[in-house]
Amino acid sequence: MKQRESLNSRIGFLLLSAGCAIGLGNVWRFPFITGSYGGAAFVFIYLIFLIILGLPVLIMEFSVGRAAQRGVGHAFRLLEPAGTKWHLAGYMGVIGCFLLMMFYTTITGWMLSYCWYALRGSLSGLTPEQIGQFFTSTLLDPYSMAGWMGLAVLIGTLVCMAGLRRGVERVTKIMMACLFLIILILVVRAVTLPGAQEGIRFYLMPNLDHLFEQGVGTVVFAAMGQAFFTLSVGIGNMAIFGSYIGKERSLTGEALGILGMDTMVALLAGLLIFPACSAFGVSVNSGPGLVFVTLPNVFNSMPGGEIWGMLFFVFMSFAALTTVIAVMEGIIAYPMDGWGWSRRKAASIVGILLFFASLPCVLGFNVWSDIQPLGQGSGILDFEDFIVSNNLLPLGSLIFVLFCCSRCGWGWDKFIREANSGKGLRFPEKTRFYITYILPCIILYVFVQG
Repeated sequence: MKQRESLNSRIGFLLLSAGCAIGLGNVWRFPFITGSYGGAAFVFIYLIFLIILGLPVLIMEFSVGRAAQRGVGHAFRLLEPAGTKWHLAGYMGVIGCFLLMMFYTTITGWMLSYCWYALRGSLSGLTPEQIGQFFTSTLLDPYSMAGWMGLAVLIGTLVCMAGLRRGVERVTKIMMACLFLIILILVVRAVTLPGAQEGIRFYLMPNLDHLFEQGVGTVVFAAMGQAFFTLSVGIGNMAIFGSYIGKERSLTGEALGILGMDTMVALLAGLLIFPACSAFGVSVNSGPGLVFVTLPNVFNSMPGGEIWGMLFFVFMSFAALTTVIAVMEGIIAYPMDGWGWSRRKAASIVGILLFFASLPCVLGFNVWSDIQPLGQGSGILDFEDFIVSNNLLPLGSLIFVLFCCSRCGWGWDKFIREANSGKGLRFPEKTRFYITYILPCIILYVFVQG
């Protein structure tokens, strides 16, 4: 039997897992949601739910993957009691990862294209209205959009094809190191801008008036949803990395380290965006257009704006690409583990399938713009995002919790034994009642509200 690949180091596991978690949910979605829901008050509630909601499910995904030594597609089948149907959740996980990539690769393509536009100075000297028109025109060009999306898929395919250690682990380490360095440089520049203090105050000083303006229930639900989205737990993204590590260290400490890096990037992204917007009098609650319309206006107003703009979009591209690479690794593990495919064959075929499966999202902004599955003004990207973020992530998280806690599943005792194997922080067994009975209710609430 062919020996299964493993990661070269603990730091490789931490950075690769963090790279999967750190993506557009941190540096694109988190800032504009924070701006929309009242700044620091939202951040405080979000951090609470990240600990009580996201962390346990993250540990469960790692535990299932490490115990089975397989990705999510086969892990449930190997661990489920005889005669049960938990393995169906494995299929749902693989499908969920594929659906995620069907729109994530398009957005990653946007980031890559804006690196190029910033480098050639295409956005320099444009008025705010012209920058908005520029973004709209990029969406209306199906050939350009398909090309940049294809580049994102190609990069992920080539990295995965190169091998777990030589490709996925090595490239992710480099990208993550550059990501942290670039965002630190950008944050220092943003907080030292004249007039940045108001944005820092909005972001870091809790203001209950903002909370009550939006409605406490609305803000709490938004914080719950963001906790799911930012870690991408529920569809088994993390199980594959658990399968690549040994039992030398317990999983709670490792998961906390990953959650810490994920949160740090999200908080730093806000510390970049809010002071910069404040310094130039730009609204922080402009929705997804914050990155592609609002911030280019900010960079145009800064001395050396071309350089800062290019650095920002390089940072965004690295954040997106680490997730693309990590999720593709989880997808190609399914045919490698189950069907005996070589890494090269699995990566090639998955890459080709992903390109064609991602085309509807691209065409949804132009040729197929009349298709509005969620009502007036919606598009195919919104529909795919809705399926993954509002349905598969919470449902998958609920399945992981039930599988790890119920007697008809893997069971609490086996989960705790796996999670606490090795040195390091142990998962508190006194949380059993909360994990078994309360956590599923919270997740179910998120699903129903979503």
